[in-house]
Amino acid sequence: MKKWIAVLMAAVMIGLSWSPAVRAEDKTEGEDTGSVSVTAPSVLLMEASTGTVLYEKDADTRRPPASVTKVMTILLIYDALSEGKIHKEDVVTTSEYAASMGGSQVFLEAGEEQTVDTLLKCIVVSSANDACVAMAEYISGTEEAFVQQMNERAKGLGMEHTVFKNCNGLDTDGHVTTARDIALMSRELITRYPDVYEYTKIWMDTIIHKTKKGEEEFGLSNTNKLIRQYSYATGLKTGSTGEAKFCLSATAQKDGLDLIAVIMAAPDVKTRFADAQTLLNYGFSICRKYEDPDWESVRKTIPVTHGEKDQVEAVQKSGFSYIDVTGADLSGIEKKVKAEASLKAPVRKGQKAGTVQYLLDGKEIGTVELTAASDVPAMSLKRAVEEVLDSFSL
Repeated sequence: MKKWIAVLMAAVMIGLSWSPAVRAEDKTEGEDTGSVSVTAPSVLLMEASTGTVLYEKDADTRRPPASVTKVMTILLIYDALSEGKIHKEDVVTTSEYAASMGGSQVFLEAGEEQTVDTLLKCIVVSSANDACVAMAEYISGTEEAFVQQMNERAKGLGMEHTVFKNCNGLDTDGHVTTARDIALMSRELITRYPDVYEYTKIWMDTIIHKTKKGEEEFGLSNTNKLIRQYSYATGLKTGSTGEAKFCLSATAQKDGLDLIAVIMAAPDVKTRFADAQTLLNYGFSICRKYEDPDWESVRKTIPVTHGEKDQVEAVQKSGFSYIDVTGADLSGIEKKVKAEASLKAPVRKGQKAGTVQYLLDGKEIGTVELTAASDVPAMSLKRAVEEVLDSFSL
């Protein structure tokens, strides 16, 4: 029965037709929407590598996010994997509470065992509420403790208007976020853990239920139709409930650009995907990205006073990216290295030692720190005596 339910769900999804949005513009007073026309009341378009917001419409109004909530759940799962707290091959036992979840699910049974890898796939591909709770309990002991971690992580990302009440997005009073906050957590997930795309790009797959009744195959189908319909799509998460209506955080990549389009409270499934495609096409049409190819070659020697060494090498801390939407000639970007005249020991590796300034048409478009490449301890007594003696011998 489970297998046929999954097949039926997949057939319904594939059968749904949709087309790009061509609608009268919803324009808010004072908001320059240009050539973009979207129907959903709250949207935001972001370039992922820099966090540049390319378009927004009522992006800070709190709304229920439905299963787009799971972006944070997935992020915490990846955090736990990265920290070595859990591993993909770990076996997770489904509790009665996890198995009781309604809505979108993969019909886990109480006592059923699945690996972290399988449950993560169920969450990302099929938006499984039961798998979310099973993973929340495995990582934090209880869903409540996991939700507390979700809110702490949100606060750390600057998600100022977000309150999570559960880990799966089922309608609950006070469970709210915004289009801007969804973009922030989506950006964190795809930039910190790009291997999530291994799951988000899956269109259809299967898992094996292993219970006391035996083994049974169960079909998974991706809830994100853009993966099949939009050639640049890479992910990320859909959501829909009675209160939230139709929501989506859509990611796409083209010509080295990674974009995130967030849709909240769209009136129907067609509008949700059409609005996302409209935003993504708009973003790709106006964006050009500059990346400094030579940033690792930046090196400066800085004098050190009262140290075991007389100097230290300083390097650029990280690369630099810039997104232009004006059509400027990016080949004219210049950089100026401004190193400190000297540093006083002790000097610590990574300590700021200046800045690298990037300029376009004489105007600053960004800076990156220049940092010490190694430690320089403070001068020892022996070294101090040697320097004094050397000065007398001159």
